[in-house]
Amino acid sequence: MKANSEAVFRLLKTARGQIDGIIKMVDEDQYCIDIVNQIMACDAILRKTMKNVLHDHISGCVRDAFAGGNNEAEQEKKIDEIISIITKLG
Repeated sequence: MKANSEAVFRLLKTARGQIDGIIKMVDEDQYCIDIVNQIMACDAILRKTMKNVLHDHISGCVRDAFAGGNNEAEQEKKIDEIISIITKLG
């Protein structure tokens, strides 16, 4: 993985902590809107993490595939991967 592992781990651990908090909120039957707000906060962290990983993938792996003289099939594979991710995000 070309992404900054420390940053990714930090963000994922924060999201995990938020999920644990959300589980506790549900278990304690807390107010629904408060739970939804926490879910949205966790979603924002996961999206930020995803963007960081995707950015680093494009900046690293994809760039290397084109700069490193890989064959056209390998380059096309990298493009297809990015298109597939963008389609899923749609």
